[in-house]
Amino acid sequence: MKSSLFSKIILATLSLALTLSAFAAGDTHKSSFEISQPAQVNGTQIPAGEYTAKWEGSGPAVQVSIMKGSKVLATVPAQVVALSERANTTQAELVKNANGDAQLSTLKFSGKKYSLAIGAQSATGEKADSTN
Repeated sequence: MKSSLFSKIILATLSLALTLSAFAAGDTHKSSFEISQPAQVNGTQIPAGEYTAKWEGSGPAVQVSIMKGSKVLATVPAQVVALSERANTTQAELVKNANGDAQLSTLKFSGKKYSLAIGAQSATGEKADSTN
C-alpha cells in the first residue's frame, strides 16, 4: 500500500517537473540576423556578418546574447516591443552613437509581431543602416 502511494507521488512529481521544464524551454527565443557593417553592441565591436540573437522570457525586459556560432560575443539588455503587424523581413537597425560609430539599436524578425529594442537608446541617435 505504501509503495503504491510512493509511486504515485513520484509519478506526479516527475510529470510536474517535465511540464515546468517544457514551459521554461518555450520561453527561450533564438533568431538569426545580419549586419552589413561593423557595429557596437554594449561596448563590444562586432564585424559585419551573420549572427544569432538568443534570449529568454517574453519581456518586457530581457537579456539578449549576440552569438556567432556557439560563442557569445556580447550580452545586452533589451526591451521586447509589440508591433502593430508582423515584420515582413528580419532587420538589424543601426544608429550612429555620439562618436559616430554604428550601434545596434533594434532587431525585427520576419513573421513576428515584436521587436527587440537593444540597450540604452539615444533619442538623438541618427539612423546609420538597416539590413535584411
